[in-house]
Amino acid sequence: MQPSLTGEQKHTADSLLHQYKTGVALLFSGVFHLLALLLVGLSFSTFFNGLFSSDGDMVTLVIKAINTLVIALAMYELGLGVGKEYAAEEAGENIFQNIRRTITRFVGTVCIALVLEALIMIIKYSQLDLAGNLYYPVAILLACAFLLLALGAFLALTRQVCDIVN
Repeated sequence: MQPSLTGEQKHTADSLLHQYKTGVALLFSGVFHLLALLLVGLSFSTFFNGLFSSDGDMVTLVIKAINTLVIALAMYELGLGVGKEYAAEEAGENIFQNIRRTITRFVGTVCIALVLEALIMIIKYSQLDLAGNLYYPVAILLACAFLLLALGAFLALTRQVCDIVN
């Protein structure tokens, strides 16, 4: 027969579990924010190094820098969402609306990064006369379209849950 926990022991265990979850969430949030800052630095470094070297194409250089910055923004949004989700739980905010908002921002940022990557590939393949490889950027664009459709379905399916909670 297992001994049962008293009310105070259960409260202490719940408190420790909550502190653990919050600590790990803040750790991941910090890691994502740090990665975002590193990507911003990498983007500026790559841009200015390519700007001062004579062998780089300016259009490709700008698009690569923007692409890296968009990925940094996605990392920042992810870190913000992870940290905010646990803060919202403590503050008593509607967690469903918070998750919907976070996922929408994150998927939107990822789609921007995917479209920019496809644009970089199209420019590169057109400059190198590799028109036969254009199915790669087309596949990326189709994946982005599918991701947006899935986001729309998610938002449509979770709208009623948010309305019920409010």
